[in-house]
Amino acid sequence: MGWGTELWDQYDVLDKHTQSGLDLVERYVKFVKERTEIEQNYAKQLRNLTKKYTPKRGSKEEQECRFANQQAFVEILNEMNDYAGQREVIAETMMLSICLELTKYLQDLKQERKTCLSEAKKAQQTLESSYKHLDNTKKRFEREWREAEKANQNAEKADQDTNATKADVEKARMQAHARTHTAEECRNDYAAELQKYNKEQNQFYFTDIPQIFSKLQEVEEQRVRKLAEGYVSFADTEKRVMPIIGKCLEGITKAGNHSYSHAENDSVLLIEQHKSGFERPGDVEFEDYSHGINRASSESSLGTLKGKPADLLTKNKAKLWPFSKKKVVCYLNENLPSNGLPAPKFSRDPLSYCLKEINRTVKPRISSFRTLRRTHAVSEDFAHLPPEQRRKKLQQKMDEISKELQKEVDQSQALEKMKDVYEKNPQMGDAGSLEPQISQTAHNVERLQGEMHKYESWLIEAGGRAEIRHGFSNNNSHNTSSPGSTRSHEEKTDSPQAIYEFDDDFEDEEAFAPIGQCTALYNFEGSSEGTIPMREGEVFAVVEEDKGDGWTRVQNSSGDEGYIPTSYVRISPRM
Repeated sequence: MGWGTELWDQYDVLDKHTQSGLDLVERYVKFVKERTEIEQNYAKQLRNLTKKYTPKRGSKEEQECRFANQQAFVEILNEMNDYAGQREVIAETMMLSICLELTKYLQDLKQERKTCLSEAKKAQQTLESSYKHLDNTKKRFEREWREAEKANQNAEKADQDTNATKADVEKARMQAHARTHTAEECRNDYAAELQKYNKEQNQFYFTDIPQIFSKLQEVEEQRVRKLAEGYVSFADTEKRVMPIIGKCLEGITKAGNHSYSHAENDSVLLIEQHKSGFERPGDVEFEDYSHGINRASSESSLGTLKGKPADLLTKNKAKLWPFSKKKVVCYLNENLPSNGLPAPKFSRDPLSYCLKEINRTVKPRISSFRTLRRTHAVSEDFAHLPPEQRRKKLQQKMDEISKELQKEVDQSQALEKMKDVYEKNPQMGDAGSLEPQISQTAHNVERLQGEMHKYESWLIEAGGRAEIRHGFSNNNSHNTSSPGSTRSHEEKTDSPQAIYEFDDDFEDEEAFAPIGQCTALYNFEGSSEGTIPMREGEVFAVVEEDKGDGWTRVQNSSGDEGYIPTSYVRISPRM
């Protein structure tokens, strides 16, 4: 079944149907264009959103990204940015594979449809013109035949009329014969035109129109298939990026799970980052002024301060409290009574008043503060920092100097080798030209070694000892007597930075009875001197508890003793 055989007389219907197909293609193209605009706007908004919440370089948020939950959020922002890129890919692909292709195809489709309809119209007009010519021939034949019949009737009347002359009768017969002959010719013409028209009509309805309408049907079916391909491409475009979008979503899930599993690590990292190393303050001793005796100040009390006001002011500048920046300045009245007691005028119990004032304005003195400098200013020895943070900064500085020192030593060795080659082969270069560089390198090594000594002494002063690898000397050769670089920080992330070098003389000391047990929560390499390695789940005997520096002395199942990070184990007292 085809349009040419079944719809040969439905030209207007086919014209309207094919036009509606073109309109549908145009509507679909507009629909896809609007979809691409939505995708582009969505991607743009997603990019703006991720940019808004991405930490700026050097900002506080970027500094906090060392924690797993902060890193997870940054990873989520990165995945969302990639997700926005995939939405842009969808928009771009739809615009190229659907909108542009269908628009170009639509132009060709319109031209083919126009050609088919024009051919059908032209064939229809040709047939109508032939029919008009046939009709004119038929009407002429009809007219001539009537005239011939009328001439014959006149000839018969003239022949029967007794009054008509022979010439009149002959003339009437001649006219009748001429009219009859003309009518016969018109009849023959009409028959010929009728035969011609029937042939053209048969050609029109059985050949031309079926061919034109069949071609139009093919064009329409091709349009349907092309539009169907556009429908499929609409879905396939998004399906092709779904695996990538799925990976983005998997990345977000992975970041969330990583943050969930590293909650304890974030707490440990915060401890390592901000641990001050201060000892907890002791109890404030009661100062009994009722006995009339001036009690001496002790390390654990806030007794009467002695000295002149200026001396007391200077002395108290060095007292820093961990949770407040207040300074306690006590001015003593030089005109004290002989018993040394001040004579304030209280409207209520003087003892309760003094205790209240002490609790309100003064915090206990901390004995470990004696290692701090007497200034808040940032200094080269990092004395403005708490003990633990100061030790970390000093160790970090020593590591940097170690790297520079290693670089200078390597350069010095290279220059010595080059000098030796030049001395053995003078044609390759002048050995004397290397002397300035060798001298400069030796000077740099000596300077860095001095800085290393300086920072090492500050680290010892801060209460810790660095693990130093003595591997450098002034002659650029490795030995065990000259100061050198600190150990590299290129350790695994699950082991803390080795800030201390522990005394190993406890091996010769008397064995202590274990005071408890501890279980390792994380892996620890134990590459520093005085430490021992541990693995997650390993059980140790606690030999010496943490004294506030973050390290606990333990003994493993093999009998080896050493220090491990307190925050890396769970301690349980021995029953």
